[in-house]
Amino acid sequence: MRVYYADHFVLPLPEGHRFPMRKYRMLRDAVAERLDGVELLEAQRADDAMLLLAHDAQYVAQVSLGQLDAARQREIGFPWSEAMVERSRRSAGATVQACRAALHDGIAANLAGGTHHAYADKGGGFCVFNDAAIAARVMQRDGCVQRAAIIDLDVHQGNGTASILSGDPTVFTLSLHGEKNYPFRKEASDLDVGLPDGCGDDDYLGALQAALDAMLGRFSPDLAIYLAGADPHEGDRLGRLKLTLPGLARRDDAVFGTLARHRIPVAVAMAGGYGNRIEDTVAVHLQTIARASAWQRRWLDRHATPTP
Repeated sequence: MRVYYADHFVLPLPEGHRFPMRKYRMLRDAVAERLDGVELLEAQRADDAMLLLAHDAQYVAQVSLGQLDAARQREIGFPWSEAMVERSRRSAGATVQACRAALHDGIAANLAGGTHHAYADKGGGFCVFNDAAIAARVMQRDGCVQRAAIIDLDVHQGNGTASILSGDPTVFTLSLHGEKNYPFRKEASDLDVGLPDGCGDDDYLGALQAALDAMLGRFSPDLAIYLAGADPHEGDRLGRLKLTLPGLARRDDAVFGTLARHRIPVAVAMAGGYGNRIEDTVAVHLQTIARASAWQRRWLDRHATPTP
């Protein structure tokens, strides 16, 4: 399975900043050490033409040149730097590459991405460019797919994604999230499922399967982009849900299994994770890559070309 990374483009953050930047390198190291059959590849940068499929030209220029005003930069949550711009472009590019690989191999992954709080004209919540919206639009522009679905299982609603893709009948947005959690002003996805604080494995998985079935009853995508947040985990300091590590494995299997039954390729992005212990966040993300790799082997076995 092809997996793309950009963790060597590191944002210079001030001491004590709450964003867990080092989780990305820890995750790549864990994937390299513990998982067989995974090919780690450096992400390519998304160019302006890609970014402009989802973002306003003025916003892209202001980010690239460091010309956002102080309020807009604070809303993103990172100080501006050339490294911030480069990493954001690479993270979006990685999801584009994962989509292309998934169309060939069934499943592929980005070890970052899931930057779903970025709107067309502004960033927010540690998100600069919206990788899922960009990737869906690039795949359509290039004639790879006509219809795409974005399955957002970060604990926070994908408000930027919903806004960018609002009114677009060719991309279906599904968000399963904490109802009372950030963002406090939510946008309308094609299907939103808000969950109460303290929601555990069984209730979550029941809601997830119902949502997946409802989506596929209304929409037939050629490709799915799955935002596999680690923040529904019970040890996440921002999540407020109570999913266990085995419960999150069942979550991933529900997504991969449902899409496999419908023969829908899927690109995976890691999205958020803010564990009280960073090792727990990395364990959740690593488990997602392991489950993706297992399902990808099944996909290749099922769709292999018979030997003449």
